[in-house]
Amino acid sequence: MVHFAGLDVSVKTTSVCVVDDAGKVILEQKAPTEPADIIAVLTSLGVPLGRIGIEAGPLSQWLVNGLLAADLPVIWVETRHMKALLTAQQISKTDRNDARGIAQMMRVGLFKPVHVKTLVAQEQRMLLTSRKLLQRKLLDVESELRGTLRNFGLKVGGVSGFRYEARVRELVEGFPRLAAIVEPLLSVRRVMRQQLAVLHKMLLDTVRGDPVCRRLMTAPGVGAVVALTYRASVDQPQRFVHSRAVGAHVGLTPKRYQSGETDYEGGVSKCGDALLRTMLYEAAHSLLTRSRKWSWLKAWGVRVAQRRGMRRAIVAVARRLAVVLHRMWVDGNEFRWSKKDSTAVPAVA
Repeated sequence: MVHFAGLDVSVKTTSVCVVDDAGKVILEQKAPTEPADIIAVLTSLGVPLGRIGIEAGPLSQWLVNGLLAADLPVIWVETRHMKALLTAQQISKTDRNDARGIAQMMRVGLFKPVHVKTLVAQEQRMLLTSRKLLQRKLLDVESELRGTLRNFGLKVGGVSGFRYEARVRELVEGFPRLAAIVEPLLSVRRVMRQQLAVLHKMLLDTVRGDPVCRRLMTAPGVGAVVALTYRASVDQPQRFVHSRAVGAHVGLTPKRYQSGETDYEGGVSKCGDALLRTMLYEAAHSLLTRSRKWSWLKAWGVRVAQRRGMRRAIVAVARRLAVVLHRMWVDGNEFRWSKKDSTAVPAVA
């Protein structure tokens, strides 16, 4: 008889529930949130496990890798889908009820699995998000200084990043109290710029050493940051049977609502990886507005802009770029600038 298990993970403990193929609860127990302790609970019954469900979350990927290493059939389940099903099943939300609901979902096969990223992809993702964090906080410090000094009639104006600190010091030179307040912020900004440069160099070195990223960068509008973001987000291209599925995965396809006589399409779904969606949008914007070299993709985007407007054209090009990059990755080919030479580019609208 095959059994099924559900895990409801929290920071300190994990609720474990095991049911048989008839839905009868065989085991309910809490274990420390450590792979070894959870494995010990799951194997203590000595029964074959068909599926083990775990909700996607911050600790889930670490636990999934540990359980997979122990040859346990663990499945990482999409959060929103699981929440909707558990809400429909439960009156009271508790860790015990969640674990029981997840186990029942595994038993009946009513779940939506999520891809478990490789360790390399996780490291690349952390590099990208850390760089983005420092970049955002650096801009916050600079914007706060600009706004605060403006209250005293001191206007920083348009200056480069290298001239910014000197310009601020020049403005507060006659205001000793302001100079004392500004100095710690300038020191923090200086350190943040230095560490941002360190992370950016790490990113560039990673891209140089990755043949996939270098191939993706042959496409117009795609630089080092976009290529590495795409590489880390997609991770394993073979998990998409069709290249056109990448556009929907990133959330760049229109939503559709149909009920009775009502049937309409809305804006893009914005599901999936928000960072990758942003990077693809920026790449498409650069391709349409800054790229000087003409390509079949830019020509297609310009025709869409003439019919539907620039904003929709950028989204359409971003979606098509996601598809083309996946095809390039799978086929091992560089971007083909001429439509005559492009024999395997999927057509998407």
